[in-house]
Amino acid sequence: MSRISIIIPTLDEAERIGDTLARLAPFRARGCEVIVADGGSRDETRSIAAPLADRLVVAPRGRATQMNAGARAASGTALLFLHADSALPADADRLILDGLATGGKSWGRFDVRLTGRHPLLRVVERLMNWRSRATGICTGDQGLFVTRARFEAAGGFPEIALMEDVALSRALKCFGRPLCLAQPIITSSRRWERNGVLRTVLLMWRLRLAYFFGANPERLARTYENPPHPPFEKGGARGDFDQLRPW
Repeated sequence: MSRISIIIPTLDEAERIGDTLARLAPFRARGCEVIVADGGSRDETRSIAAPLADRLVVAPRGRATQMNAGARAASGTALLFLHADSALPADADRLILDGLATGGKSWGRFDVRLTGRHPLLRVVERLMNWRSRATGICTGDQGLFVTRARFEAAGGFPEIALMEDVALSRALKCFGRPLCLAQPIITSSRRWERNGVLRTVLLMWRLRLAYFFGANPERLARTYENPPHPPFEKGGARGDFDQLRPW
C-alpha cells in the first residue's frame, strides 16, 4: 500500500512547529507518516515536536542534510518535503497519490499561495507557478514530492548551502517532468515583506542566475541571509504562521 512520509526540516522553530504539526494531524490519521528533521535547535523545537510527529531525527545543520536524514528514516513509498512555514491543501495526500498513480509521473509540486495582502505578492505567486510549469524546476516553497525510488535514483538532495531544491529538480527532470498540482500550498510571505517584495524578487532572480552560471552555493547562502541593502519594510505580515529560514 502506498504511504506518504512528510518530512519537515527545522531549526529553532519552537514558536511555530506545534501549529504546523497540529495541521498535519488529519494526515497522520489517514496513514501519512510525519518526520521532523531537526538541525540542532537551541530552543524547545524538539520537545514540542516529538509528541506530535511519528519520528524526530537529529541531523547536522543544513536543510538538504536534514531532509536527506529524514528521507533515510522514512517508511513511505512517496516523500513530501514541507517547509515549517507552509500549510498543505486538506486533501494533499490524495492529490499526490492519485496524481502519481494516474499521471505517469514520479515527482511534482503544488502551486503556491502567499499569506500576505501586498498586491505584488499576487504577481509573485503567479510568476513562481508559471516559471515552475515552464521550466520543470520546483522550489521548497511549493512542497516538492517524489517517490522514494526516484529520490534515491536521483541521489537525494545535494548537500549544498542553498539551491538544493533547484539542484534536485534538475536531477529529477532526467526522469521526466514534474506533476504540477494547481491546488495551492500556503506559505508565509514574511520573507518578501520583511525585506521588500520587489527587492526580494530581484535578489532571488540574481541568486538563481548566479547559481546557473556556477556560483558557489555557500557564497549565495551568505548573500541570501544578509541582503546587501536595508529592507524597504520592517516586520512581517499579520496573520503569517511562520518564517522561512535559509540556513
